[in-house]
Amino acid sequence: MVEALTSSKLKEKPRLVFEATKGVQVFSTFAKMGLKDELLQCIQNVGFKHPSAIQKRAIVPLIEGKDMIIQSQSGTGKTAVICIGALQIIDVYNKKPQVLILSPSRELAEQTQKVTAVLGENLNVKVHCCVGGKSVGSDIKAFERGVHIVSGSPGRVFDMIKREILSTKNINLLVLDEADVLLGSGFRDVVHDIFKNLSVDVQCVLVSTTFPQDTLELTTLILRYPIRLLAKRDELALENIKQFLINVEKEEYKFAKLCDLFDVLVMKQAVIFCSTRRKVEELSQKMRENGFKVEMIHEDIMQSDREKTLEEFHNGSSKVLITTDMLSRGLDVPEIAIVLNYDMPFSRDIYLHRIGRAGRFGRKAVAINFATKADARMVKELKQYYSIIFEEMLMSLADLI
Repeated sequence: MVEALTSSKLKEKPRLVFEATKGVQVFSTFAKMGLKDELLQCIQNVGFKHPSAIQKRAIVPLIEGKDMIIQSQSGTGKTAVICIGALQIIDVYNKKPQVLILSPSRELAEQTQKVTAVLGENLNVKVHCCVGGKSVGSDIKAFERGVHIVSGSPGRVFDMIKREILSTKNINLLVLDEADVLLGSGFRDVVHDIFKNLSVDVQCVLVSTTFPQDTLELTTLILRYPIRLLAKRDELALENIKQFLINVEKEEYKFAKLCDLFDVLVMKQAVIFCSTRRKVEELSQKMRENGFKVEMIHEDIMQSDREKTLEEFHNGSSKVLITTDMLSRGLDVPEIAIVLNYDMPFSRDIYLHRIGRAGRFGRKAVAINFATKADARMVKELKQYYSIIFEEMLMSLADLI
């Protein structure tokens, strides 16, 4: 992919070696950003009173057409930055796609589509979610009727481009949400294929909570003089989330520890992360056999069943969701107050995305980590890299959330 990204087409864009962006203007209110009156009204209607720190800095440069790297903590409003910026630049009289937002999962693409649709309710903007697992015929009909903004997964989007159903001639803005994943080995080639079908002048905006160094180096090949809004490492671990470490001598002791905690867990909505799909199923079965009410989601469950489970979790009818890392990004339920890592993640970046499912927009929350001796290296890395201070669980969780 690196060789592919150095093609003659991409080299036509002047590049800038990374250095800190200075002089980014801060807008204290949405009203000062020059947004359309109808968009301002929608922002007010959904309850956004004041822009978050990242929104104060990122929305206007996005609207102005700047290439950008946007990094901020989970739950700080990055999705709204994308949606508000996209809605502002749309020409509603042009029924062709003008903004393309790529996400690494169906769930995240659907969430972005929903947020954009709500914020654009007064603008007569058509937003279409283009993801695998849904009818190709419905995609065709939507594009025939007219679509302004496409929120999709790379595979289905590229399929629509190859079929000449999704026209790219009018796309002025490409957003890579969870850019570190989309520029990783699993999606890199198809993202490049999509990029080749866009105008050389297309505006590119990369968004994520985490940007590993290899991803940052790769972005120098695809961005033009980017504005960089990068968070410091020790600002990413979410100060509003109390992080606890429970040392478990043996793997088989974890279940008893979880049962001890469960009376507290059901007081608030909670997400429990396991390392594998098999572990999700086994833990869910054991919990149910012991009289606990839990739901589960993983990659092998049918899409319709996943959507039903997520809907029940969103509306609060289910309280505890057991899942894999497929939901470590994009699960946006404000009421989640507890994240429990039944298994520690395989990477420090995944850890941040997991705990970021709780404590949305500064709400108090807790992250509980079960750690065996095999997890000692990961625990040490998290402490050193993100300056995380893990606390001992000596107090009631109910006092913390």
